[in-house]
Amino acid sequence: MCTALYDAANSFVHQHFVEVSVSEEFLSLRPEEVLELVGCDELNIKAEEQVFEAVLAWVRHEREEREPSLPELLSKTRLPLCRPQFLADRVQQDELVRFCHKCRDLVDEAKDFHLMPERRPHLPAFKTRQRCCTSIAGLIYAVGGLNSAGDSLTVVEVFDPIGNCWERCQPMSTARSRVGVAVVNGLLYAIGGYDGQSRLSTVEVYNPETDTWTCVASMNSQRSAMGTVVVDGHIYVCGGYDGKSSLNSVECYSPEANRWTVMTEMSASRSAAGVTVFDGRIFVSGGHDGLQIFNTVEYYNQHTALWHPVAGMMNKRCRHGAAALGSQLYVAGGYDGSGFLSGAEVYSSVADQWSHLVAMNTRRSRVSLVANCGRLYSVGGYDGQSNLSSVEMYDAETNRWTFMAPMVCHEGG
Repeated sequence: MCTALYDAANSFVHQHFVEVSVSEEFLSLRPEEVLELVGCDELNIKAEEQVFEAVLAWVRHEREEREPSLPELLSKTRLPLCRPQFLADRVQQDELVRFCHKCRDLVDEAKDFHLMPERRPHLPAFKTRQRCCTSIAGLIYAVGGLNSAGDSLTVVEVFDPIGNCWERCQPMSTARSRVGVAVVNGLLYAIGGYDGQSRLSTVEVYNPETDTWTCVASMNSQRSAMGTVVVDGHIYVCGGYDGKSSLNSVECYSPEANRWTVMTEMSASRSAAGVTVFDGRIFVSGGHDGLQIFNTVEYYNQHTALWHPVAGMMNKRCRHGAAALGSQLYVAGGYDGSGFLSGAEVYSSVADQWSHLVAMNTRRSRVSLVANCGRLYSVGGYDGQSNLSSVEMYDAETNRWTFMAPMVCHEGG
């Protein structure tokens, strides 16, 4: 077998799973092939419901022969990630599921995930891990920020890594710097920030298909310079600054309920920390409390609602970028209290240890670090003298940072 050809075919199926799942070729796959596909992390889907529908379609194509395979296939489908309404109205109402005892047990397990959060730690980790097709290059959005005069901005632009180009989008309704940004179900959320007069609790959402912004529920606390991540379809904001002091508070937003919920506080108040999802958990690195800059790192286990410390970074830093790529966590740039940083570090959870990474070409504080298609992108920032519109890409294979096309609507900052 040609390994390269096999890998290319697999990559195509992963990238185009939804289209492939309605093809005759998919319906003709052997049970072991469907099982391997359904268990894959790399499927390019918008929601786990699409995997469920693909499994049911495959079984029904030759029902008598394939129905015995349904329990094992559903055990690899991540039913806890399905919406509660879908579980109740679609999954448990399907006759193939209703007449299968093992399938009903899997549905009950998924419902318990939503109804009894305290039982979540007992679930196999893969069942609550979002699928992500890392071979597809995603778009990178630059939202708000500051101009050279220190004014907060409404401007939004998007970067295409394949075309190496930026394009202007519809601006926000509110000027926001130090804003939190997250993407859920194809929608871009701009959260809190600073409008030039006060810290904000308001949130607005951008729909790329309609090129429009709409408002949703505000946070419980006004904050800027917070960390923002997405876990299991929910948005978490960690720390930040409310205009008076740095915060240790954490909030979680449910897009379905359009509601913010206060979560367990971090062990330290952290403004301008680096926050990312790594190993399925929320990692918060560095930041400052108004008096000192930290090198400490802690992670949040959303299933137990507890924060845990891990090894500290080699350098203290705030206003840095953080991103997870593969099996490692990266931080880059920032400010250490005396200088603006170009240095980067990488963390191994197996060794619980940080090590130095090759430095960026430019010192960057207030930088964003994004993992995209197997590479890291450092976007914008401030070098101590001026705002930066430049972008650098890190390739782990060459261990090198390379300049990409600069932003066109942002000066950085």
